[in-house]
Amino acid sequence: MKRRQFLGHAAKWIGASAIAAAPVAARAQSAVDRLLQNPKLGSWNDQFDAQKSVGPLNTSNTPIFSSRTPALIEQAIQEYRGIVGNGGWPVVPANQKLELGATSRNVPLLRQRLAISGDLDATAGQSEVYDTWVTAAVKRFQARHGLPPDGVMGKYTFAAMNIPAGIRLGQLETNLARLRSMDNIPAGGRYVMVNIPAAQIEAVENGRVVLRHTAIVGKIDRQTPILDSKIHEVILNPFWTAPKSIIQKDIIPLMRKDPSYLERNNIRVFNEATGEEIPISTIDWNTDDAVNYMLRQDPGKINAMASTKINFYNQHAVYMHDTPQQSLFGNIERFNSSGCVRVQNVRDLVTWLLRDTPGWNRTAIERGIASGQNTEIEVTNPVPLFFTYITAWSTEAGVVNFRDDIYRRDGVEELALGTGATL
Repeated sequence: MKRRQFLGHAAKWIGASAIAAAPVAARAQSAVDRLLQNPKLGSWNDQFDAQKSVGPLNTSNTPIFSSRTPALIEQAIQEYRGIVGNGGWPVVPANQKLELGATSRNVPLLRQRLAISGDLDATAGQSEVYDTWVTAAVKRFQARHGLPPDGVMGKYTFAAMNIPAGIRLGQLETNLARLRSMDNIPAGGRYVMVNIPAAQIEAVENGRVVLRHTAIVGKIDRQTPILDSKIHEVILNPFWTAPKSIIQKDIIPLMRKDPSYLERNNIRVFNEATGEEIPISTIDWNTDDAVNYMLRQDPGKINAMASTKINFYNQHAVYMHDTPQQSLFGNIERFNSSGCVRVQNVRDLVTWLLRDTPGWNRTAIERGIASGQNTEIEVTNPVPLFFTYITAWSTEAGVVNFRDDIYRRDGVEELALGTGATL
């Protein structure tokens, strides 16, 4: 609740109670007066709304994977060389959770840290109060680092904040070299980019991001590959065929614990050579024999790909798809898949992909999904697709972004996910 709204609600409550309980109301009014006259009031700036402070960060239409990105990273490198040359930034003790309204001797150090990285105005002072200015600066910092911008200093925010400036500079330089080595950066037209460490998807047209989607990508031990291809097919109400790796690592152990697992999840077993369905009860689940069969899940709400599958040719047998586990998109760590990419709000992306495919507007897509029928749609103009690995970049507005090096490809252990104190 904003400060104005709080005081407004307090005043209305006092007015409604005045007749029945005048002494109580007087005490309540005095409490409000004391709040208004508090010498720390400057920390609760009446003209400042922290909730609006991260808007420009979240609405940038500059693509991450763009021919302009190397030059923007070069500008960021010059900025961070200056920071490192001036001694970097201080470590903020991760010994207590900090949030709006808190008072702590750590707050002045936090203010200094945020000012050096450009997240907090240098004129915001050195008060020990965690005020709306600090909250807004923390939100900005969190947004730049792919964290939920809640304005609270917790485990992940401390971990990202206390990575030394020199390591961040090296991260920028590593990603500049990575981008310069790529010869497939598109200069225009339509394309889709999956940035694996950001667990994010961008649909780009004429050099601008027109859609941005949260993604779920591969686990550390089942990594999403780097690739470029073209999206050539969309399947509504897809069948899901379990990869042999999942049969061996996941399904066989599950069947040993729960013999009803396949039946409950509408997964049937087929002879790959003849297509004949095999009774589940005839398979010895105490062995690995099941990897010699095809395990296929029927379309439906519990299907592993839910409503939609997006196909593109690649040697890794990966694809993009919907998921029945929508709650996973709200996680900070979205590295849960076996290599494929799950797409939040996938129907928006599919509508954009099929824009030039006759007969498949949004209404037709929704109708096709509602029918429950397996439907394969060839994309009239296949859309280029890039799976990339970019952990540091900058936008045209000069906003420098960093992400955790989930697959440890940047060569510095501190950049891997999960460092920092637990609060």
